[in-house]
Amino acid sequence: MSSKKPFPLPLSSVIDKSSGTQSQGTKSFRVATPQTATQNAAHSLANTARQKTLPVQPRPVVLIPQELPEQGGSLVSAAVRKAMVARVASQGVKDQVVLAALDAIPRHLFVQPGLASQAYIDASLPIGHHQTISQPYIVARMIEVMRNNSRGGVLNQVLEIGTGCGYQAAVLSRVAKEVYSIERIKPLHELAKQNLRPLRIANIRLHYGDGMLGLEQVAPFDGIILAAAGMEVPQTLLAQLAIGGRLVAPVGDRRQMLHLIERVSQSEWVSSTLEECHFVPLRPGTI
Repeated sequence: MSSKKPFPLPLSSVIDKSSGTQSQGTKSFRVATPQTATQNAAHSLANTARQKTLPVQPRPVVLIPQELPEQGGSLVSAAVRKAMVARVASQGVKDQVVLAALDAIPRHLFVQPGLASQAYIDASLPIGHHQTISQPYIVARMIEVMRNNSRGGVLNQVLEIGTGCGYQAAVLSRVAKEVYSIERIKPLHELAKQNLRPLRIANIRLHYGDGMLGLEQVAPFDGIILAAAGMEVPQTLLAQLAIGGRLVAPVGDRRQMLHLIERVSQSEWVSSTLEECHFVPLRPGTI
């Protein structure tokens, strides 16, 4: 169901009140300890001691392939990340460009070291300051919806409200030419810069400021994603959406619904309700 209203307008006047649900699941992965050269050497010495009178045949050392340690010192298998992507696809995300972007970004680099082992489960995780890194499914789902535009998925400029640790911005960088991301919490803005620096992503522009104001100096945007839920979408952001562009945002308080708003003309927006979700609150100002 959709409706058309002239601008300006509160989101409550354009949203479809229907609801949807989605099921989520998590999986744990056991990492097998590889046989080491030290163990092989010890075994060989023991055989030598027992068979002094017999010629000793060299015992081959079998090396089991494994991933090299990455940032944080944890062994993270690419297969685990692919399993995460497959799980997201099984939940309904079909856009292959989005799935490839999810597969390309190492999520464990964006979580706290103590949570690295949980980086690829389908759940949000704390990043400090009462904020979270969004679950992989919802990241993929929101980007897929934003890409499904009348321009065949072309996104020249996108705006993210709520940088957090920088993970979603990194995924967005694989599907859009330019990514602008705003964070209102200074320590998280700095954390995102720290997390993104080793990846050397050239098309992300991080801003510290009030996300509810958007970036008028850069607008219009082909897509806007809000990583926090308000009772309505700020009209300032609706005005910064390009004609033909799509804005995806969670709306609500305790019960939140994901909404899509498309700008169809200079003064018309069409809104539809997608599914249930859960985000931290959208707040004004900076801290």
